[in-house]
Amino acid sequence: MKALCWHGKGDIRYDTVPDPQIEDGRDVIIKVTSCAICGSDLHLMDGYIPTMESGDVLGHEFMGEVVDVGRDHKKFKVGDKIVVPFTICCGECYQCKRGNFSVCERSNRNGEMAKKMFGHQAAGLFGYSHLTGGYAGGQAEYVRVPFADVAPVKAPDGVPDEQLLFLTDIFPTGWMAAKNCEIEPTDTVAVWGCGPVGQFCIKSAILLGAERVIAIDLVPERLAMARAAGAETIDSSQENVLERLNQMTHGHGPEKCIDSVGMEAHAGGSIDAVIDKAKAAAMLGTDRPHVLREAIMACRPAGIVSVPGVYGGLLDKIPFGAAMNKGLTIRTGQTHVNRYIDDLMHRVLDGQIDPSFVITHRAKLEDGPDLYHTFRDKKDGCIKVVMTP
Repeated sequence: MKALCWHGKGDIRYDTVPDPQIEDGRDVIIKVTSCAICGSDLHLMDGYIPTMESGDVLGHEFMGEVVDVGRDHKKFKVGDKIVVPFTICCGECYQCKRGNFSVCERSNRNGEMAKKMFGHQAAGLFGYSHLTGGYAGGQAEYVRVPFADVAPVKAPDGVPDEQLLFLTDIFPTGWMAAKNCEIEPTDTVAVWGCGPVGQFCIKSAILLGAERVIAIDLVPERLAMARAAGAETIDSSQENVLERLNQMTHGHGPEKCIDSVGMEAHAGGSIDAVIDKAKAAAMLGTDRPHVLREAIMACRPAGIVSVPGVYGGLLDKIPFGAAMNKGLTIRTGQTHVNRYIDDLMHRVLDGQIDPSFVITHRAKLEDGPDLYHTFRDKKDGCIKVVMTP
């Protein structure tokens, strides 16, 4: 079969790879009908996530038709179309029983490696390095789905893929980020980053009743999409974000702040961002946490900083004294997709939201290598890429 594979920093190829096979009785094999490039895939492309190996199949946003089932599998049958969350979970461990699906204790095949990095292991993830289990991803013609009797959900008949595909990751990710804020009707919510996850943070904060949402970015197309969603905007390339947020909130700061950027923040010529970039280039540091620093400094005392943006290593010069002395709550984590997917599916079917609004580019899988670069370099107004094998 064909798939998009990682071969080193900046090197994504459309390769021929072996077809997946049933390995466990709970598995299913699906023929992928739609998949997408996620912003966190760019961290893999740019070499910021360790333990990638040449030839690894990428992708964790995908759905498709079941073509084979394991001997013990009873949930789906051949011909069913299913939506597959990016988190792989067993449904039986301590964490799964508590709804903490992204920290499943059994699905990461390389748990010992993860323990050395993080102190404890988290769940296996599709297409996201050997640190998270080394599972082949969904930017491919076919995918093996382990523990398929737990996380995947059946797609309703007659609903286009584009309305369901983002239930695999970015819609629940934006929703969990907003839920973690405990939004109240008088709240101002500031969202850093107007990429796909940021757009769903904005939509989710509005659906959850925030009085105001202020979106921060430096890409005109993304800021325009945020305004169309109902947010006020700050262009970080033109204005001092902290000063502008204080002006807009009469000196109080936003009650809730969401960092939907993560480890590869761009911040123009700010001193901390220049130092971060230099350290990363010299292999003296990993992540570039300019946005996290700014969110902590901007947040109103006793507020919440929610971090759906991906971080991979050690962060430098985080103003933790500000977080502690202002009494901030910080919440983060990979998304517990199955905690939210049923609710969000109903919201889509009820017409509260059409998640396809973020799509700017549609293409064939074979176009993926070029589109990775288009997406990363923010060319051609690219905000979200959906591909069909």
